[in-house]
This record gives sequence, structure tokens and C-alpha cells, in this order.
Amino acid sequence: MIRSILSVVVPCYNEEDGVRELHRRVSAVCQGCVGKAYELILVNDGSSDATWKIMRELAGVDKHVVAVNLSRNHGHQLALSAGLQLCRGERIFILDADLQDPPELLPIMMERMDDGCDVVFGQRLKREGETAFKKASAFTFYRLLNRMVDIDIPRDTGDFRLMSRRAVDILNRMPEHHRFIRGMVSWIGMRQEAVPYERAARFAGETKYPLSKMIRFAIDAITGFSVRPLRMASYLGIFFGIATLLLMAYVLVHYFLGHTVEGWTSLAVIILALGSVQLFVAGVMGEYLGRLYMQSKGRPLFVIQEVVCSNELVHEASHVSSKVSAS
Repeated sequence: MIRSILSVVVPCYNEEDGVRELHRRVSAVCQGCVGKAYELILVNDGSSDATWKIMRELAGVDKHVVAVNLSRNHGHQLALSAGLQLCRGERIFILDADLQDPPELLPIMMERMDDGCDVVFGQRLKREGETAFKKASAFTFYRLLNRMVDIDIPRDTGDFRLMSRRAVDILNRMPEHHRFIRGMVSWIGMRQEAVPYERAARFAGETKYPLSKMIRFAIDAITGFSVRPLRMASYLGIFFGIATLLLMAYVLVHYFLGHTVEGWTSLAVIILALGSVQLFVAGVMGEYLGRLYMQSKGRPLFVIQEVVCSNELVHEASHVSSKVSAS
């Protein structure tokens, strides 16, 4: 099968108000860069609004559009993985549907790749239209992540990037269920460079990443690339174990000396503290064991329900496994 020069992969979830503008801007920048040699893969991640209907319409009038409908909401990272599995380009441009990351940076990224880069990623200098809490939490998250993980993950970056075919092929062979794609791309290595930019506010709609999803995403990022939480749990266990032995020695000495041991309140506090630490350690271990359990099942990462595209862009979706490890 002849590959197109450029694939643009965009996961979408409830983006009915912005998907047409996304199509307009991405089409304009792609035509300016590569003419007609591109495909725009829109992945519908189980949207409950009219996003899929609009995608089908766009695929019917634009032969460059490939509309992919997942069987349910799998989450942003797995929806992106589905698009990366189906794309055919020698270069793959990853973009979010909210247009906070400008597709107009593509020409600059293409030039960097012409110079020999395998990955060119956008690095945020400024974040417009976001709350102070989200900015502060993102700032803290990226700096904490770099201290926790064993690889160098660039700060203030998302999934907005241009990747070479060989980098995407390696990424597609990684079978993790709990995916943190920007970290997985960093793990690949090769030559990677940043393009600084100022992030705009959403074109339409509301953020699809509430606090609960942000926390789960952070846990996936840390547990996917570091065992330091397990080490920290071990250190806490050792520390409190030593403290408990010292306390026991103190109690026994006073008992044999015939002194009444006072301080039942402090003793109760110590017992509660030890119980809390034990629960924390068990929770950390449970996170890792849970991921091992889910991974051991060997289930597909995603299920594609339907692919709609022009007859000129026949995607062999029926022959593509929904496991990322497939080639």
C-alpha cells in the first residue's frame, strides 16, 4: 500500500462545536505544506453529541478525511492510539480537537524534521483560557514527574507533535494498557526537539479533563515510568518500623522500672499513623498489581466500530488489529 506523505491524527470527544473549524484549519495548513498528499484521521471516542455525524459528513465531502468511530469511550490516550494504528503517512502530526495547540505550527515542525529530527514536539510557554488551579497543577505535575520517572520527559508538553514513521512504528509496538503517550515517545529516544509556542484558549466547548481524570492521568504517568512510589512505600515502612521498635523499648523499660506509662492519647495517634501508612503502602502496591492484572488479560486496547472514508482512501480496517502491538 502506498503511504501518504502526511497523516494528521485527531482524537475527538464531544467536539461538535469545533470539529468543522478543526477540519478547515488543518486542511488549509496541510495543503500549504504537502498539497493533496495528506490524510486527516478523526477518531470519535464515544461522543454523546453530534460529533460522529459531523465526521461522517466531512468524510463524505472531503476525500482526505478518514472518520473512525470507536465502539465506546476508551479515553483520549487509547483513541489517539487507534488513530496512530490506522494512519499510513511517513510523517504523523498529532493534534487535539480543541485547537488550543495551533495546527499552523506544522510548517516549522516539518522543517525541523527535514533537518533530521524524528520527533518535533510543541512546548508551551503560556496557557490562555485556563484556571489558575489548572495552571498551577500542571506546573507542579510536570516538575514532580521529572523527579519521579527514570527518563527525561520534557516539561510543559502535551501530545501535540510531529513524528516520523519509524518512531510511530516503535510506539505502536508498545502494548501498555495504561498509556502515557508523551512519556512513551520520550522513552523511544532518537532525535527530539521542541518548538516553543503560546497555547490558546479552547475554540469551543469545555475541557474534557476534569480533576478526576487529571489525577488518573498523573497516576498512569508515574506508575508507567517509575517504581519510586514502591521504594517510597518501602522507606516509609522501614522508618515507621524502626520508630515502633524504639517505642516498644521505651514502654518495656518503663514497665520493668515500675513506672506508669502515660500518654495514651499519643499512643492512639501513633497507632492511627501506622495504620494510615500501612493503607498507603497497600494502595501503592495495589496500583501496580492492578496494572499487571489488566495487562495480563491481553484484551485489545480499543475496538473500532466503523471507518468512513472516500473510496480513494481505502483503509484496511478489517485487517488491522486493535492491539497496538500489531503491525
